Amino acid sequence: MFILVEMKNVTRITPDLFNIKLNDAIASELNKKLANKVVLNVGLCIALYDITSLQESFIFPGDGSSHTRVSFRYIVFRPFAEEILLGKIRSSSAEGVHVSLGFFDDIIIPPTYLQHPSRFDETEQAWVWEYDTGDGSKHDLFMDTGEPIRFKVTAEAFQETCPSTTFVPTAPDAIEKSENKTPYIITGSINEPGLGLLTWWDN
Repeated sequence: MFILVEMKNVTRITPDLFNIKLNDAIASELNKKLANKVVLNVGLCIALYDITSLQESFIFPGDGSSHTRVSFRYIVFRPFAEEILLGKIRSSSAEGVHVSLGFFDDIIIPPTYLQHPSRFDETEQAWVWEYDTGDGSKHDLFMDTGEPIRFKVTAEAFQETCPSTTFVPTAPDAIEKSENKTPYIITGSINEPGLGLLTWWDN
């Protein structure tokens, strides 16, 4: 679920931070600009892990700040395909069940990946698994908002929203989340035994 990603950056430190250690000032700036941001084709940045190297610092004419080339490793959220995760149902719509992990909300389980057969209840605004009891009757199992849900990661999708040249990981450019587009979406599935609401499998 979490990986370490090597990144490079020229970090700008303003004069008001010259009174603290360079490593601490750079770490603070990196976390300020990267934490909770999505990096295109990399994932959601969580926190700085360590700084692996610092090169010379430069002060350019007309700018009292220092500029330092930094190589560092960052903790990034990016689950792998087929990984099993545990979240909570955030909401439901005709498009599917929307799931949150607490720190990441852009997870959807489309109707085709729900337990079969399932239907969307417009009144309750919830998906319902029409569970076959085995005796010819069916029992409705509602997927209510706030319920813990176990799902399998099936796909991911990145969208370029606001390109930034500030951060250059070893491959892609950094982007910040905009209101119009979702930079990183995870698709999940619960159409296998053991997946879905935890209450389904308690007994």
